[in-house]
Amino acid sequence: MSDTSPATHVIAYRAAEQLLDANDPRGALKLLDPLISAYPENTSARLLRARAFFLGAQLRSAELEFQLILEREPDNAYAHFALARTLQRAARGDEALRHFRLAAALDPKPDYLAAARFGEEH
Repeated sequence: MSDTSPATHVIAYRAAEQLLDANDPRGALKLLDPLISAYPENTSARLLRARAFFLGAQLRSAELEFQLILEREPDNAYAHFALARTLQRAARGDEALRHFRLAAALDPKPDYLAAARFGEEH
């Protein structure tokens, strides 16, 4: 991006959201990479990039991005839930269950609670 104004980054972020909604994770990543280079601490952009990696089946990259977010925000229930989905998709069920349970403990949303399977043996 030649124009690196904050307004340009907001436009890129919104466009990346729309691309993800349209199931174009590669297109979203192209917009998000320069944004994250300019603002590496921006958790929202990193969450969006992690989702793009997940939707593009780049599970290792998604996992690393979600872990980075959780290092900064260990109480981010959505990041725990999304990391759990990523681990689940990578056939790492025990690790996934741990993050599903953390997500549910932090934010008892119905889908988080269902995935956490509290009271069940695993």
